[in-house]
This record gives sequence, C-alpha cells and structure tokens, in this order.
Amino acid sequence: MTTFFYQNDRRISPVKLREALRSGEVGEWWVDGLGPLAVRGEARLGRLLIAHGAGAGQDSVFLERLHHALAETGVQTLAMEFAYLQQMRREARRRPPPRIDRLVDELARWCDTVSHNDLPPLWVGGKSMGGRAASLLAARDAAAGLVLCGYPFHPPGKPDTLRLSHWPLITCPTLVVQGTRDPFGSQDEVSGYSLPDSVALHWLKDGDHDWKPRRSSGRTQLDLIQEAAEAIASFMAGAS
Repeated sequence: MTTFFYQNDRRISPVKLREALRSGEVGEWWVDGLGPLAVRGEARLGRLLIAHGAGAGQDSVFLERLHHALAETGVQTLAMEFAYLQQMRREARRRPPPRIDRLVDELARWCDTVSHNDLPPLWVGGKSMGGRAASLLAARDAAAGLVLCGYPFHPPGKPDTLRLSHWPLITCPTLVVQGTRDPFGSQDEVSGYSLPDSVALHWLKDGDHDWKPRRSSGRTQLDLIQEAAEAIASFMAGAS
C-alpha cells in the first residue's frame, strides 16, 4: 500500500485542530487519538467529511480525484481514515474492516472533532462502505446532510440482501451518486426501491462501482467524477 496520505502530516490535538479549522487552515494533520485528516478547499458551498471504502484509503485514485474536483466547486472536503486501515498500513498487510457499528462510532468521533458552532454545518458521506457508515450515523445521531458515493445497496450478486433497513430514520437531505452499472445497486435495481423523500439520486451513465465507464461510452472516470462533483456541489448549495 502507498503512504502518500502520511507524508506531510502534522501532529495536532483535537482542540488545536478545531482552532485551525476555525481560522481557515487547510492541509494534512495527524489528529491525536484519531489518525490522519486531509482538509482541502474553501467551504464556499459547505463542508463534507468523507469516509473511504473497505479496501482502499483516501489516497486511492478515485478519492484523490473526487477531493480535488469537489474543492474546485467550492465544497471543502475533510478526508479521514478508519483505524483498521491505519493498522493495515503499519503491518503492510490486508485485513477486513471491523463490524460496521464500530466504524459508525469512529466516524461519530471524527464528526465531533471537526464540528464547531463557528464553522458551516458538517455534512457526512463516503465511498461505498464509508457511505454506509455515514448513513447509519445520520440515522442514529442526525446530520446536516449526506452524500453517498457508490452506496452498497446490497452485496454483489445478492440483490435480496438490502442495506436499507435504517433508511426510514434518515431525515436530512441525502444525495446518492451512483453508476448505472454499479453491481452494488444498478439503476434498474434501485428504481424499484422505496426510498425516503429526503433522498435524491444522481446517476452516472455507464459508471461502475468506481464510476468507471466502458471505453465504448466515450467518457472516462475523470469525466464522471467531475460530473459527480458538480452534482454534489449543486445539491449542497440548494439544501443550505
């Protein structure tokens, strides 16, 4: 695994981090008791805490491109990393994530750490598993808003094993950005689900779970990421 996300970190306490965020600082830190955090862009349209997927961290090509594209639209991204992935980096070997409820608790600690009354409301979201954890957190504790990128509606090949039982408890503005060919929930499948009125869907034509279209589509993953960033920025601006 690469270590790009750790190269320029600065150690900081949660209290000092909040002070830095209140003063408008951006950059990368190692937050005591939590781990690495990368803050990018100005919060002209809002702030979004993004959790990563199960197998790749914030230094994945997908998330690096998404953070950059969102920053260009005026959405400040706060990219955190779960403890199990930090352990994977230290041990240089793969391991499965823990139970999802542990990730929800961990994400809640991050939310508390980067929130402050002097800062714009914090939206939460993530890629795949990270989005699932964010949705469970919003259902449990509420949130200003949700952005779910490639939501795992069900495991691949198991369309009847839905991960929607907590969705009726989600009342905040929620945007799902999904590839039409996503094996975790395609457009044909999701169109048959009963989702809360607070949920909006933005479909990326021909995209898979990582928003990669087929070459025959004439588009690239970067094209779809930029489209997604504009959709997220518009949704957040409209909900504020």
